[in-house]
Amino acid sequence: AAAAYGWLEAGWLRTRTLEVPIPGLPPALDGLRVAHLSDFHLGPPSRGRLATERAVAWVVSRDPDLVAVTGDLVSHPRGEPLLRELFGKLGRPYVVLGNHDVAVTRDPFSRAAELDDLRELAVLLGHDAATEEIRGCSVQLVGVDPLEYPRGDARPWELADADAALRVLLCHFPGIVRRLPEDVFHLVLAGHLHAGQINLPYPGGRLTLAHPRARYLAGLFRVGGTAMHVSPGTGTTFVPLRFFARPEATELVLRAA
Repeated sequence: AAAAYGWLEAGWLRTRTLEVPIPGLPPALDGLRVAHLSDFHLGPPSRGRLATERAVAWVVSRDPDLVAVTGDLVSHPRGEPLLRELFGKLGRPYVVLGNHDVAVTRDPFSRAAELDDLRELAVLLGHDAATEEIRGCSVQLVGVDPLEYPRGDARPWELADADAALRVLLCHFPGIVRRLPEDVFHLVLAGHLHAGQINLPYPGGRLTLAHPRARYLAGLFRVGGTAMHVSPGTGTTFVPLRFFARPEATELVLRAA
């Protein structure tokens, strides 16, 4: 019965809209909508594929100002055709890769995929940045390379444009926020932890088996002057189950604070 529930929850998508106060946000960008998706893990059999397809359909229906996807796109090369199809629907989202995308994982079922051709369908950010003008304001998006982060070599603040009205950092790993100089980025988007994926509830809380000591498991956090959203993601890894960690597609509505 527990396995059946975990299998069902893996496809039970939650859609959520959150307001995010951003100190210093120009009035022109008040109400800017950012769709955040993460951790598709396409390829292995899982109801996470269904959750991912539903998440993309929801984002398309919302027509946000920006779409960001924060890594672990595929866990096996056979997930690439669907990934390209989904990105085609999202209209060139901003994307960073995760550890599964470059085969840095303990998951025995994961296989690396060649994703360089995604640049035709998405703005793929490694250790680089892109700038877009929205409502007459400069919005900068900076990426973190998934190979540099584990080595401690990632220094995304060196790419930050102090003149940009809004600076957004995309990194697969939430821990990046502890390495950032204060107030360099207004918003950090991350994933990786799947909201724990396997959680055991108890009165007053829950035990997270996969990441019991994770500080930023899922949701919105304020670290100094920086807001961070950690996506629960839509896929699964190791086992195709979720317990009390529903997959989620999130729309962030930025507000001038």
